[in-house]
Amino acid sequence: MKRTRKIQLWIDLPTKEERKIALDTLYQWQNRCFRAANLIVTHLYVQEMIKEFFYLSEGIQYKLADEKKVEDGILQRSRINTTYRVVSNRFKGEIPTNILSTLNKTLVTSFTKDRPAYWKGECSLKNFRRDMALPFSLELVSGLHYDDQKNAFCFKLFQIPFRTYLGKDLTDKRKLLEQVITGNTKLCTSHIKLKNGKIYWLPVFEIEKDEHRLRPEVIAEASLSLEYPLIVKTANKKLTIGSKEEFMYRRLAIQAARKRAQEGATFSKSGKGTKRKLKAMHSFHQKENKYVQQRIHFYSKSLIDFCIKHQVGTLILRNQEDKIGIAKAEKFVLRNWSYYDLMVKIKYKAEKAGIELIVE
Repeated sequence: MKRTRKIQLWIDLPTKEERKIALDTLYQWQNRCFRAANLIVTHLYVQEMIKEFFYLSEGIQYKLADEKKVEDGILQRSRINTTYRVVSNRFKGEIPTNILSTLNKTLVTSFTKDRPAYWKGECSLKNFRRDMALPFSLELVSGLHYDDQKNAFCFKLFQIPFRTYLGKDLTDKRKLLEQVITGNTKLCTSHIKLKNGKIYWLPVFEIEKDEHRLRPEVIAEASLSLEYPLIVKTANKKLTIGSKEEFMYRRLAIQAARKRAQEGATFSKSGKGTKRKLKAMHSFHQKENKYVQQRIHFYSKSLIDFCIKHQVGTLILRNQEDKIGIAKAEKFVLRNWSYYDLMVKIKYKAEKAGIELIVE
């Protein structure tokens, strides 16, 4: 299984000027990466739809392949190399080629997967934002080690020294990094994310599934309801996880506080324009998101722990289409009940525990 974690990084250089230069360089690479991504998907789409441009001619035979290898090929090189050459020639010397190569491979793979939907007109091309993450391959991470004096993991990326900031680390980030150093866990293609002057590393770890004594013939049925976030039962056991009052009361209270902060923003002291006036409102918005994510993690973990305790090998989520239809029909429910996020986390935790999940 491949899982992504989010780790804050600090540039490990002695002076403020050196750190600023390194940060400005990263922001420049982010801008070039954003432009390159949009160019790549545009060229891939044009190549795929080139047959539509021949509607005024007949009898034209072509293949999107290297003309040296295929008789009817119309490309001067392999298809994956065409888009790489476009962005490489455009941004030569402005961004490391490893970022462009990794970005190109990722986009070609995702485009191939979504190609049938593009051809039918069922979805539009991906549009990348200016704050997109920078992809890079494992080969660029060098010298990963733990420094006792700095109390952090240190490494070099693009020849820029970094050190991690894990904070309280209530998750498994430290453990995973230690396993990477000892060689017990593999580090895959990762990303660097820049946000509000801070640097975040999004490493992808290849981890093994948890081993539990599960019995495939033991089946549990779970359902997402409006009265209880989760109800799960086996042949002789039943458990209700959470309650409507417990989940909704706190969330509605935070929303009410945010609304009061929004109404009072008119009378707030100005200083830096709207950012200063809306600071309290944004703070309550973040509190709501954190609360919802924490409860969803708790509900999904409780469900999987119940299954592991009773050796459940197959978990069935029943009548989810009906519940989603009800949520869409009522705006209040759709806005406050996080069906989709809860199902995603249940799927992730079930896969990690080795439980087969069936959604009906």
